[in-house]
Amino acid sequence: MIVCVCKSVSDRKIRAAIAEGAASFDELQFELGVAMCCGKCEESVRDVMAESGVCASRCGVEQREIAQPVPLMFYERKAA
Repeated sequence: MIVCVCKSVSDRKIRAAIAEGAASFDELQFELGVAMCCGKCEESVRDVMAESGVCASRCGVEQREIAQPVPLMFYERKAA
């Protein structure tokens, strides 16, 4: 699965870099260029790192609280 669209980096490439010795998020950024453009993949990269046993504490990423859902309102449409 592609994790970083900007640099076309897959989870396999991330796991391979970890297997070759990358032990921190900074090293993955340097080697693969992840989270260098738009930054939207940072959380996913850290998830792959945690799944791979590197940085089990999610490397300092704080858990975000899930916002309360906005209630949906439906309006009846009447013909003129």
